[in-house]
Amino acid sequence: MPASPGGQVADLPIDVEVERLSADGEGVASWNGRALFVPDALPGEVVRVVPSVEGKVQRGRLLDVLRPAPERIVPGCPLAGTCGGCDWLHIDPAAQRRERERAVRAALERLGGVDLSRVTWLPTVAAGDLGTRRRADLTWTGTVLGYLHRRSHDPVPVAHCPALVGPLADLPGRLAPLLLPLGRRLRAVRLLAEEGKVSVALSLAGAVSPRAREVALAVVRAGLRGVVLVPGAGASEDVGRPTLRGPAPLRPEVSLLFRPEAFAQAHGEGTPLLVERALDLLAPNRDQAALELYAGNGTFTFGLAGRAASVLAVESSALSVRLAAAASTGAGLGNVRFVQGEAKNVCRGLVKEGRRFDLLLADPPRAGAPGLGPLARDLGVRRLVYVACDPGALARDAAALTGAGFRLTTLQLVDMFPGTHHSEALAAFESGPE
Repeated sequence: MPASPGGQVADLPIDVEVERLSADGEGVASWNGRALFVPDALPGEVVRVVPSVEGKVQRGRLLDVLRPAPERIVPGCPLAGTCGGCDWLHIDPAAQRRERERAVRAALERLGGVDLSRVTWLPTVAAGDLGTRRRADLTWTGTVLGYLHRRSHDPVPVAHCPALVGPLADLPGRLAPLLLPLGRRLRAVRLLAEEGKVSVALSLAGAVSPRAREVALAVVRAGLRGVVLVPGAGASEDVGRPTLRGPAPLRPEVSLLFRPEAFAQAHGEGTPLLVERALDLLAPNRDQAALELYAGNGTFTFGLAGRAASVLAVESSALSVRLAAAASTGAGLGNVRFVQGEAKNVCRGLVKEGRRFDLLLADPPRAGAPGLGPLARDLGVRRLVYVACDPGALARDAAALTGAGFRLTTLQLVDMFPGTHHSEALAAFESGPE
């Protein structure tokens, strides 16, 4: 008999109808009067699963789809269902975009308590599906490269990844033989492509050794631009020329600088679209001072600086600040200043100094931007665009912004994570009443 709540695993499969998708992109059905989470299942489908209870959560292992949804497609990757890199390859891309919109809307209304009745919701924009990711984080088993299994820390070996851009797609399989001499001294590998060139970062368990340098040189000789050796402690070492260059979105005369150990937006073709839409919503002009938080290597900074009077860009990563400042200096820009520090601490300092900004653009990590609402208010911000990669964090920060006197005016998603449940949302806020 199937296990009841508090049990472990059912011996017999059960048939259930999927009602909706969870915030993590899994199908949700009902069993024993509670939610049953079923990966790879879609709303409206009747599926056969083996249920189990993991702590307080009920899960179903999918055996068969008895009544498929119209949105179900054949995944474009043989590892779909096991690899943790892409969890929505079985969903039609248009349906993926609809589900992401639903997830963002649900988070804002339920978690944030935000009234969306007067918010303008613009259609999601996209720039390609599979084959668009320009960076990847791979684990190393000692013999092969791969991603982590969807629901565990077990590695899934990968020789070819169709989610990656052309120069990277076959690289996991090509690199593995070259990395064998490092054995377990190698922990992980980060891949980065820009303008057809590729560099990698090798994360080591200990110090940089002569053997690691030899392996890095072999990788460069195999056709890569450069390698960064990242030790467990101490300074990194470059072999070859791992710093890559590419045109800044909306400012092609500015060369953005990229390194594989630093953050970069994953969707190369989608990034210019993201920047364009964000700046259109922010609507800067030549008389306005702008504050940018979580600026990274300058993805939004230079396009913003081309439209605003001045930009103060804040970023916590010293490496990203060095890359952004070098790009600015190389382009001879005079209206951009970069500050390294935690966004919240820098903003508090600016408030104490009596600084004021007309505009604010924030692109925080998945954890969100704690304290953003009161700080934006105290800095005199009149218009703000929040770039969100997590619906829950967006909901929490949107609630804080509305509590600080801002009103949400416009929402739009940009499809930056095709094949996955992850979303990228642009939320525009204005200060004061309508």
